[in-house]
Amino acid sequence: MLTPERHQLIIDQIEKHDVVKIQELINLTNASESTIRRDLSTLEERGFLKRVHGGAAKLSDIRLEPDMLEKSSKNLHDKLKIAEKAASLLEEGDCIYLDAGTTTLHMIDFMDKTKDIVVVTNGVMHIDALIRKEISFYLLGGYVKHRTGAIIGGASLVAMDQYRFDKSFLGTNGVHTEAGFTTPDPDEALLKQKAIKQAKHAYVLADPSKFGEISFSAFAGIGDATIITTDAEELTFDNYQEKTVVKVVKP
Repeated sequence: MLTPERHQLIIDQIEKHDVVKIQELINLTNASESTIRRDLSTLEERGFLKRVHGGAAKLSDIRLEPDMLEKSSKNLHDKLKIAEKAASLLEEGDCIYLDAGTTTLHMIDFMDKTKDIVVVTNGVMHIDALIRKEISFYLLGGYVKHRTGAIIGGASLVAMDQYRFDKSFLGTNGVHTEAGFTTPDPDEALLKQKAIKQAKHAYVLADPSKFGEISFSAFAGIGDATIITTDAEELTFDNYQEKTVVKVVKP
């Protein structure tokens, strides 16, 4: 098979399946692993796909990130149920990381201030809610993203080095059995990675619309965090539950 033919086959497979594994492409093309890896690198450079661990994923629109208004108005009922469940996991004296995002913002409304919780956050939008609930918190420094109010960048990563968490609660743009947890912004992905690494327990809050989606930057494998989500008739969690804990809340 000629190189252009292989490239077209790979593109077609990704368009059809969203994610393909290297071994699957080897079987389809009869090419060597090194050849397939070179093909994937070439196609990634040309903007046709995004390489992920063990294969490649569809790239279309995965770098686009909705703003806070778009996020807050979407799947609100599910987000409130997820936020309530997440807040119920907090224990007396917990030190937690609260990621920027709409579902984590809703968590604050369900927090019990009598539990003496300390929050570290990169969410500018979280400030008023935390003050209103009289919850002690630390705000990371760094660059503020206008669209989402998330603080990111080198300064925030350096600031994170001094903290260790009982629990981290994170948002995500995509949840996929192969691609893992993903977000459009590589800088935000680095901060999420550190939040997971420095926590005893990590939780990803994801409404059903996030499942099967892949965004630009992976920040964790599917087994690196517990998923909190709501039940959905059209969605089965069997494939995810084989790899991690999924806490499903009735909507």
